[in-house]
Amino acid sequence: MAVRPVVLAPNDVLREIAQPVEKVDQEILTLLDDMADTMYEYQGIGLAAPQVGISKRVIVVDYGDEYGGLIEMINPEIVEKSGSVVDVEGCLSIPGLRGHVERFEKLTLQFVGRDGKRYEMKPEGFFARIFQHEIDHLDGILYTDKAIDTFQEEQMIED
Repeated sequence: MAVRPVVLAPNDVLREIAQPVEKVDQEILTLLDDMADTMYEYQGIGLAAPQVGISKRVIVVDYGDEYGGLIEMINPEIVEKSGSVVDVEGCLSIPGLRGHVERFEKLTLQFVGRDGKRYEMKPEGFFARIFQHEIDHLDGILYTDKAIDTFQEEQMIED
């Protein structure tokens, strides 16, 4: 396991549509491990493979133990969505900037786990927001593309 450098915008890999994973092999398992190490090192709550320079449909999320701890998703898909909520987002690939983004409040996700099995999950609220943000990375979309506004991180503390 290793910490990989986080790719910063405007790097082209962040604008690519990531390729589906055809087979869960040692390369993908190593990628998952390295992405988790990288997310924790940079104090993130989610990370997509394009953010470490790999154009594959792989994400990791950890919003805390009460939400299941580390969640690894291969080829995640949003199959149902409902509701709407605006909240603040940031991104490890765009340091120092935040923005208000409208997202769906509830999701149904389907994905493959590191064991190669298919799973379904139904996150809500900010937990659902994290998955939408990371899946957008897999489609070459940055949160700033959807932001109602953006502001420097320091401004958030003053408000």
